[in-house]
Amino acid sequence: MRDSNACFEEGPEPTLRVMRQSGLVPYETAYALQLRLRGEVRQGVSPSTLILLEHAPVITLGRNADTAHLLLTEAEYASRGIDLVHVNRGGDATYHGPGQLVAYPILDLSLWRKSIRWYLRTLEETLIHQLAGYGLQGERIEGLTGVWVNGAKVAAIGVGIHRWVTFHGIALNVSVSLDDFATIVPCGIQDREVTSLDRLLPAPPTLAQAMDDFERSFRAVFGCREPGRV
Repeated sequence: MRDSNACFEEGPEPTLRVMRQSGLVPYETAYALQLRLRGEVRQGVSPSTLILLEHAPVITLGRNADTAHLLLTEAEYASRGIDLVHVNRGGDATYHGPGQLVAYPILDLSLWRKSIRWYLRTLEETLIHQLAGYGLQGERIEGLTGVWVNGAKVAAIGVGIHRWVTFHGIALNVSVSLDDFATIVPCGIQDREVTSLDRLLPAPPTLAQAMDDFERSFRAVFGCREPGRV
């Protein structure tokens, strides 16, 4: 049954396929997969797909990124094993790395609602739903995108939409090292801390468990049925 707060049109629940990638996935590999699936979803040859993965260390810079928010030189990032990649999503600089759940929904929004604002708010609601399962109160902050706990950012959101098919997505800090966030101004926000489930909970979930929990929350909030996982 669809979540009554998700504001869906009447009709059958859309199909959602889930693809989990193993190991630490380079950003370029995940991006190529997103583009391929985006085309297939747009053409109707693949169902909407949720990609779940963990990235190798990388800082991505959105279309509106200010390079002043990079606090190290390119050589210094390289010495720490962190790649720098410019991407075609909204937003500023963000960090991805081991211990962080990254989810890339490749959705045909014509099956849900053709609204960027609705999509962003529903991604936030998915994360808030998941955090509630851990006994945490996820929060929104007016004028900012993402999800927060006690004023600190636990999940970042940066999306792209092409002909109403989504790509890019969310990053939830599970057990990621927060030291690497100190090398940037995360999302261009200078007066807010970054946190993680590892810091917030005495017994945080494993990354695999967090993926299971995110998938359940995503299906509950977006209202979609399961054709099977690949």
